[in-house]
Amino acid sequence: MQTVEAPADHLDLRVGDVVEVRGPEEILATLDENGEFESLPFMPEMLRYCGQRLTVYKVAHKLCDTQTRSGIRRMHNAVHLTGVRCDGAAHGGCQAACLIYWKHAWLRKIGSAPAPARPPGADASGGDASGGDAPGGDVPGAQRLLPLLTIASRRPPDPDGTQRYRCQATELLRAAPEPFPMKQFGQFVEDVRVGNVSPLWSLRALLVGLYNRAQGLSKRILPARLRWRGGRHWGTLRGAATQTPTVQTGLQPGDLVRVKARREVEPTLNADLLNRGMGFDAEMARFCGRTGRVARRVDQIIDENTGRMLRMKNPCIVLEGVVCEGAYNANCPRSITPYWREVWLEKLD
Repeated sequence: MQTVEAPADHLDLRVGDVVEVRGPEEILATLDENGEFESLPFMPEMLRYCGQRLTVYKVAHKLCDTQTRSGIRRMHNAVHLTGVRCDGAAHGGCQAACLIYWKHAWLRKIGSAPAPARPPGADASGGDASGGDAPGGDVPGAQRLLPLLTIASRRPPDPDGTQRYRCQATELLRAAPEPFPMKQFGQFVEDVRVGNVSPLWSLRALLVGLYNRAQGLSKRILPARLRWRGGRHWGTLRGAATQTPTVQTGLQPGDLVRVKARREVEPTLNADLLNRGMGFDAEMARFCGRTGRVARRVDQIIDENTGRMLRMKNPCIVLEGVVCEGAYNANCPRSITPYWREVWLEKLD
């Protein structure tokens, strides 16, 4: 009788390694009654990758907390794969395009040889612009796993019947409950060892983190007149608008734009660096003055805290190949696509 290889808890994966996504039957054996492994959901959108060979894009040994802003948290035995972002097909058409987490137990290590071409629609930032395919497609065995995953992707609706969702983004605090404080310097060595970043890049992230920690401490113990640059974090962005402006230029996919200079963006932000609830941070300021093309317009995303679908009155813009690189955020590998207000962009002919 043929034996089935047991999933490995740890594969020692690095950037560039080739892995094969296990089949639905093997993945089903790793999941609990909630369709999760170590509190991380295996989502219906992931089924179509079963049996495919892909390269490791980033080792996801940590992540930034975008729900409670608690800082960096530790993740165990997970990676991001090149070209694999959630297309939202099983989550109400959410357009966040989050980079999907893959636990080692769902993968089989092949080696470091070149992998086959990326999935159709994948962009150069590890993204996947495709959408609309039925979850699982024609993957053998997917239909047995799909009902569990579909049920697990929903939360109890609101009293008014509004649908609420569960996905990897909404469950990250359960999947990564352990804080990863800056004082654990080994994380920056690990970033280099696994190939996420270069040594100089990691050193910069460490120094920025220490600077931000010192600035936060100064705001707690020093009077305002003694704080360096007002105690603001690296990047020293400053917003002072009491009523943030809005602009609608009708940008469409393919349009060429320039990200406005900091001096043009800051007047559009309030004291919390928000423009009508959408933030502009130092990671985004790194792209000021650069040109790029509009990838898509986003008008609905799932709220990570509540699971409700948020619909934007004014769609925001995603630019081709532009992701948060974690340069000022401890090398976070999530590669979140920043959302740009049209007022921060200038359309070019």
